[in-house]
Amino acid sequence: MAAPSLLNWRRVSSFTGQVPRARHGHRAVAIRELMIIFGGGNEGIADELHVYNTVTNQWFLPAVRGDIPPGCAAHGFVCDGTRILVFGGMVEYGRYSNELYELQASRWLWKKIKPRPPATGLPPCPRLGHSFSLYGNKCYLFGGLANESEDSNSNVPRYLNDFYELELQHGSGVVGWSIPVTKGVVPSPRESHTAVIYCRKDSGTPKMYIFGGMCGSRLDDLWQLDLETMSWSQPETKGTVPLPRSLHTANVIGNKMYVFGGWVPQTTNNVEASQDSEWRCTSSFSYLNLDTAEWTSLVSDSQEDKKNSRPRPRAGHCAVAIGTRLYFWSGRDGYKKSMNNQVCCKDLWYLDTEKPPAPSQVQVIKATTNSFQVKWDEVPTVEGYLLQLNTDLPYQAASPDAHANLQGVQADLSRQASNNTLPHNMPVSHLSQELLKLEDTGNSTESDHKVRKGIAIKSQSDHKEFERHVPSIPPFALATHVADGSCSVDMRKKNEGAQTSKNVSESYGLDLRTVHPEAAVSSAISGTHTMVPQRIIKTESTNTNGAVVKDETSLTAFSGKSEADEAFVQPVTKGSSAETQDSAAPLSKDTTSKPMTLERKGERQWCDVGIFKSNTALVNQFYLLPKGKQDISKVGNTDAPDYSLLKQQDLVPGTVYRFRIAAINGCGIGPFSKISEFKTCIPGFPGAPCAVRISKNVDCIHLSWEPPASPSGNILEYSAYLAIRTAQVPDNPSQPMFMRIYCGLKTSCVVTAGQLANAHVDYTSRPAIVFRISAKNEKGYGPATQVRWLQERKESSSK
Repeated sequence: MAAPSLLNWRRVSSFTGQVPRARHGHRAVAIRELMIIFGGGNEGIADELHVYNTVTNQWFLPAVRGDIPPGCAAHGFVCDGTRILVFGGMVEYGRYSNELYELQASRWLWKKIKPRPPATGLPPCPRLGHSFSLYGNKCYLFGGLANESEDSNSNVPRYLNDFYELELQHGSGVVGWSIPVTKGVVPSPRESHTAVIYCRKDSGTPKMYIFGGMCGSRLDDLWQLDLETMSWSQPETKGTVPLPRSLHTANVIGNKMYVFGGWVPQTTNNVEASQDSEWRCTSSFSYLNLDTAEWTSLVSDSQEDKKNSRPRPRAGHCAVAIGTRLYFWSGRDGYKKSMNNQVCCKDLWYLDTEKPPAPSQVQVIKATTNSFQVKWDEVPTVEGYLLQLNTDLPYQAASPDAHANLQGVQADLSRQASNNTLPHNMPVSHLSQELLKLEDTGNSTESDHKVRKGIAIKSQSDHKEFERHVPSIPPFALATHVADGSCSVDMRKKNEGAQTSKNVSESYGLDLRTVHPEAAVSSAISGTHTMVPQRIIKTESTNTNGAVVKDETSLTAFSGKSEADEAFVQPVTKGSSAETQDSAAPLSKDTTSKPMTLERKGERQWCDVGIFKSNTALVNQFYLLPKGKQDISKVGNTDAPDYSLLKQQDLVPGTVYRFRIAAINGCGIGPFSKISEFKTCIPGFPGAPCAVRISKNVDCIHLSWEPPASPSGNILEYSAYLAIRTAQVPDNPSQPMFMRIYCGLKTSCVVTAGQLANAHVDYTSRPAIVFRISAKNEKGYGPATQVRWLQERKESSSK
C-alpha cells in the first residue's frame, strides 16, 4: 500500500544563482549534496554544465576547462566518486555520437577518452536513448537508437539491443570496451528505457534491471541481468505494473526502484488505445520492491490532476537521488502542433521517500551556568531537527490548553521562540570549493581556526604521584567542571627556525578548539570524527559532564577491571569554517553501541527545546508540554505544538540534563539519537587559554598561549597535554590517550621531537596532532583549549 507521506511533494521556489533554461533529454547525477546536470535540448541542444546545491538552494555554472564536449541530449551520464562519464547522445538533429568524455568534478576538468575496442566485435556505434549504468569499476551499456542513414538530414531509425561492458581505471581513464557473452533471452531492441543496478544485502549478487522503453510502441516489460553469471531473465512481478512508457526516470533508494513520469499511451475511458499513435505525458509514480518483485502505485494515471501539490505530467526530465530524497527537474509536458515545438517544464521538485535516520548524539560546544551551546552531525536532506531534554529536577507542567493548537511541522520550521531558533546559516561558496572538499590536501588557512569553550578541568594537586603509581601510562588531566565566559582566538601561525622539506604554511596548520573534556556523551559535531580516549580515573559521576574528582588519591587507584567502563573519550572533528571546534566528552568504550548515558526505567517526560533548521542550538530554556500529554514524537509524525502557547522553564546551574535529537523531513519525524548528558556549570572556574600559537623549529615545536579572558581569580598553573598513540586503554588497545607534557606558570612550552614521535595523528578528516591546554585557579581547572596541528596528508597506496 502507498504511504501517504510519500505524496508529500515539495516544490523548490527560493533558489538563486544561474538557473538553467528548461529542457528535456538532459541527464543528472549527484555528488554528495550537489545535483549536476548536463545536456538536453529546447530550441537547440544545451552544452553547459549546471550544478544545483541542494543545501544552499543555489545554482552554479562552473568554469569548466579541458576537452569540453559538444552539447548532447539523450546521452549516457554516470558518476564514479568525483568523476563523471558522458557517452554518446544526439549532438545535432540526425547526428549521434559514440564518443566518451570524462569530467573530474573536483577541478572541473574535461578530458576526451579513447577506450580500447573490444577484442572481438566492433565498438559501440553512435546512438541516443541508451542506458549507461555504473557498478564497481564497470559501466554497462545497453540498447539505444542508431541512425542507419549516411545523410544526417534524413533519419532511418534502428533500435538496438546490444550490450557492452566498459572497464574503468582507478581515479581516471578507462581500460576499454568488451562484449560479454550472456545467457538466456536478450531483451528486445529499445531506446529511452531505464536501467538500474541493485545488489541485495543478503545475496551479494548485483543485478541490472531494465524497464520500459520505445521500439515502435512503448513497452512495460521488466528484464533482469545477473552481472555475475551474465544471465538474462524476466522476473515475475506482483502488483499493478505501470503503463507502458518511455522517457521516464528510474532511481534506486534502498531496495526500491522508483519510476516517475514518461510518455504513456493515450487511454479512453481507462481503456488503452488500440494503437500507440496517441500518447501523452504522465505524472504517475510507482516503485518496484527489488527484493520481492512487487509493484506499488503511489500516484496512478487515474489519480492525475492539475493541482499544484505535485509535479505535473512530464517526460524527458531528470531525477536524481540524494540520500533518501528524490529530486526532479524540468522535462517536457506536451507538444504544440501549431507551434511545432515541445513545451518544457521549468520547475524543481523533491520528495522524501522515508523518514530520516537518527542523528548523532548531541555534542556540547560550550556550557555556562544556565545554558548550553550544542551541536550534532548534520543529516542530509532534512527540513529541521527536533531537540528534546529531560532532567531529574521537578518542573511544573503547562496548562492542557496550551497544547490545543497543533500544526504541521513542515508548515513552518521557524515557528518557535526566537531565542531558541538558529538560522540555517550554511556558507555559500563557489561550486568548485564544494567539490574540492572531497580531495582536501590537509593544508589549512588562518581563517580555518576558531576557539570554543568546553568543560573545565578539575584541580589535581599531584600528577607526579599518579605517574609513580602508573609508570607505563603517561599522566594527563581530566575535566570535571565548566567555566563560564568567552574565549578569544589569535588566528596566527609562526614559522620560526629552520624548516625541513616544506614550510609550515604548506604542511602544517593550527586547528584551535576549546574543549570541555567532560562535556557529554556525543559523537562528532560535524563531519567525520575519531574518538581519542583520555586516561581512566574515578569520578563521582562518570556519565555527566562536570563530574567531580573525589580526591587526589583516587587518581592513583587505577584498576582495569573496576574502571574499564569509565573510559573517557574525546571526539575530534573538522567541519566547515564555522565548525572547526569541538568539545571533549566522556563516553563509553564503544560510542556507537554502548553510550555512557542510557534511558532509565520510568525516566521523566521528555520536553521540547524546539525545532531547529540548522545543526546547532543555544539551549537556555525548554517547553513544558501539557500535563498528561506525551512528547511530540508520540503525538504524531507531522504535528508539533505551537510553542508560543507553551510555558517555558529556564535551565539552572549545576544540573544534569539529558538530550536527544531527531531529524524531520517530508515523511515526518525520524528516530531519536542516543541520549547525551550534560551538566550546567558551577561558577568560579577559569576560562580557557586563548591565542594559541605553534611555531616549528628543527628538532621541536614551541607551543604558546595567552591567559584566559575570564580567569575568575589568580591562575595557579597551566597544563598542556598531547594525544599519544603508544599508551593503551584496557579493552581499547587501538585508541590513544593524552599525556601531560607541561605543568607550570609560564604561558609557553617546548614539545620535543621525542614527544612528537609518540604523538597520535588523527586521520578522520585532516591529519592532525592534538594538544590540549587548560588553566587552573583556586577552584580548579577550567576548560581546555584543544589545538589540532594539521599535518601533511599522506597518499594511501590502496583505496
